Amino acid sequence: MKIGFIDLFCGAGGFSRGFFEAGLEPLLGIDIDEACTYSYKENFKGAIVLNEDIRNIHAMDIIYLVGRPRIVIASPPCEAYTGISQRLMEDPIDRLYTDPIGRLTLEAIRLIGDLHPEIFIIENVPGIKNPVIVDNIRREFKRYGYEKVYFNILDAEKFGVPSIRRRIFISNVPIAPKKVKGRMSVWEAIKDLPDPRYPSKIPNHDYVPIPPRFERRAPRIKWDEGLEFFMGGDRKIYKQYVRLNPNKPAPTIMGRSRFLHPFENRLISVREQARLMSYPDNHLFHGGREQQYNQVGESVPPKLAYAIAKYIIENFLL
Repeated sequence: MKIGFIDLFCGAGGFSRGFFEAGLEPLLGIDIDEACTYSYKENFKGAIVLNEDIRNIHAMDIIYLVGRPRIVIASPPCEAYTGISQRLMEDPIDRLYTDPIGRLTLEAIRLIGDLHPEIFIIENVPGIKNPVIVDNIRREFKRYGYEKVYFNILDAEKFGVPSIRRRIFISNVPIAPKKVKGRMSVWEAIKDLPDPRYPSKIPNHDYVPIPPRFERRAPRIKWDEGLEFFMGGDRKIYKQYVRLNPNKPAPTIMGRSRFLHPFENRLISVREQARLMSYPDNHLFHGGREQQYNQVGESVPPKLAYAIAKYIIENFLL
């Protein structure tokens, strides 16, 4: 019998995809975004999917539906903790306890604490590892009997993902999967996909033109250069509409990320972006195109999730 897990803030199911491929069973996914839950249900037909605000969900609701899960994974929104966000609050304690987005991490802790699974894993951005936030998250978990809480730092590109992505995985166990040799480049990941201007059987692979305001400049943009710049909440300058360098992993892909194809004057398709996050082509994304891009960029790369799942199975569940 397969070991089951539930996924809080499940999105389109990147975190779940990796756990599923590792042999675990998705029992339940919860997300407030309707398009995300449609995508999740399409990809994990045996799972129960709730399109609900997590703040309205109680542990007994989950136990009634699927029993008490052995594993809980969660990916609460990261905007309260990332430097790129315009909403970054100055005081770290406010990011966790005052910012309504940041407080969703506390909602994940509440449900995990009440369900008390054998293993929990919460994914977020490195900014959540601020010492003040770390101390308070540990204090919150201690209230529920979790004496040890680990803040595991993992780089997706070291586990076969063709894009740069450093993330924190908060867990009651240490997580240290074996890294793969080498790094997969952008071109290795997408070169076999057909020209999106012509019909194909590849899902989510429609042609996406460059926005009209960039049409004249785009042909002159070189690899690693961007068409647009903006200032993040940390006062740093960030690039948007970057032309991908085919010879190395892609930059970090976020919900708002849009990239130019390495050799063509067009945006990469949703499927190409999904390839850069290590999604298999049979993983589908529903909703409008912008929603699909967001579902890809706001997820845990499946290959990274797979490495984590295999590690916890071999070290803590067998």
